[in-house]
Amino acid sequence: MRRATGSGTGKGNKVMTTEAVRMRDGPSVTDLVTRATEGDKQAWDALVEQYIPLVWSICHRHQLNNADARNVNQTVWRQLAGQLGTLHHPRALTSWLAITTQRECDQIRRSRGQHLSRQMPHATHIPAEQESRMAERQAALREAFARLSPRCQQLVAMLSQDPPVPDAEISAKLGIPAPSIRQQCHNCLQQLRRHPAFATLIHTETKNKGSATSE
Repeated sequence: MRRATGSGTGKGNKVMTTEAVRMRDGPSVTDLVTRATEGDKQAWDALVEQYIPLVWSICHRHQLNNADARNVNQTVWRQLAGQLGTLHHPRALTSWLAITTQRECDQIRRSRGQHLSRQMPHATHIPAEQESRMAERQAALREAFARLSPRCQQLVAMLSQDPPVPDAEISAKLGIPAPSIRQQCHNCLQQLRRHPAFATLIHTETKNKGSATSE
């Protein structure tokens, strides 16, 4: 199994979008984990490629320098190789990666002590539980987005840019009449929300909020 390398860009939305397009019609996370556990290098590489943006994004939020982020990255994937057999469910894998990455980032920040605080006063600390929920939502969104048609993926990606691609350009590239663009995007987003991975997560979050309110 290879170690993951790369560099964080801080452009989470664009990373997620291009990654999801690449993942479309690919094997499920469960299949990849099973194959990687059995020693399939291609499956391991596919898992790394799918989840490495999550690891880098957490390092970026902690404002680690490139060298420290690479160290965290390598440590997390090395640890995952030993734990993979216990993390077959995508949500379990996502949560484990989020919590482990945050723990490694925290250790580096503590090791830097006063020096780190002085150099990085605006680093954001997010509780591990919240980090895990964010990671689960991102993973569910990636999985649901990857199952949209290529046309829907392009349309949603164009309208999600900041600023959004002008309607005239979308119409020219995708062949959608300008007055129909918003309705078609709405239909695509409805498909995304109905995807089992995303729908289950939303149901769980709503249920948890209701339980918390009743308490």
